[in-house]
Amino acid sequence: MAKADAFIPLDFSPLEEQAMQHQAESFYLQMSKRRSVREFSDQPIPTSVLEYALLTAGAAPSGANMQPWHFVVVQSPEIKKSIRLAAEKEERELYEHRASDEWLDALAPLGTDANKPFLETAPALIAIFSKKVTIDEDGTRHKNYYTSESVGIATGMLITALHQAGLATLTHTPSPMKFLTDILERPNHERPFLLLVVGYPEEGATVPDIQRLPLNKIATFK
Repeated sequence: MAKADAFIPLDFSPLEEQAMQHQAESFYLQMSKRRSVREFSDQPIPTSVLEYALLTAGAAPSGANMQPWHFVVVQSPEIKKSIRLAAEKEERELYEHRASDEWLDALAPLGTDANKPFLETAPALIAIFSKKVTIDEDGTRHKNYYTSESVGIATGMLITALHQAGLATLTHTPSPMKFLTDILERPNHERPFLLLVVGYPEEGATVPDIQRLPLNKIATFK
């Protein structure tokens, strides 16, 4: 049982129903414009924008509040090049040997292939790591709970924050991703979860003409 003084009053301001509906609809309309971008400008991103987006991700709920994530922001051209070379090596294996015909057919409408120039062009890559354990400075190990779920929620909040700030993103998941651990010199108890490409869309950038499922296909009310 937590001590009484470990709790503080909830900072929460309820909205009137009309305001709630307006907020929900306007947020949906903005987020419905979010698209995965593969054509990036090299225009730099203000560091403070990245910092606030990461703080937003760090506000995500997590199992037992263990916060089992670590974010590595890569802006160095040399490191981005190393990541691109390693990622493209894994992607060639995927497209040429690992992926089933069904998988390749599913990818075909998106126009993707093993070449990932955006990994160098985009001004920032955010490598997201999950931690099965947290290790204190004295070496004490603490087990983390619901790691994948927690890191997934934090990643979604990060993508949302970046979109709200006027930036485009792309989730990139080459498999395997151990090269990120090696290149970014992360400890072995951290596992690469996802590589997020961040920046401004290149002028004239295009995206696949895809449709989202309607509400009655993605949700059930009982």
